[in-house]
Amino acid sequence: MCRVWHGWTTVGHAQRYDDYLQKELFPHLDRELRLHGYRGYQLLRLIRGEEVEFMTMLWFDSIEDVRSFAGENYETPVISEKARSLLAHFADRADHYQLSGSNLFGVPKVG
Repeated sequence: MCRVWHGWTTVGHAQRYDDYLQKELFPHLDRELRLHGYRGYQLLRLIRGEEVEFMTMLWFDSIEDVRSFAGENYETPVISEKARSLLAHFADRADHYQLSGSNLFGVPKVG
């Protein structure tokens, strides 16, 4: 199960936000949730003029594991105060996808 969410920041804040995600948030998730179905992340970054879009993809074993992380209203984003201070705006919901197939990073193909 992949939890996909988008947030946007300014070019000036982009590296600070990237550092926050990769040096603070994602290691925290790994420490706290690895035994509860969290399997890792992928992070995409796209510069568009003066704005930078980030797409986070958090991988979980199941939607139940997502609920244990995000709560019963699991489509509502979980955003720390530090992240809010760096973001210009963000999607008001996270979407959840089932993996249909892949050949990246040694992940077996599904289907």
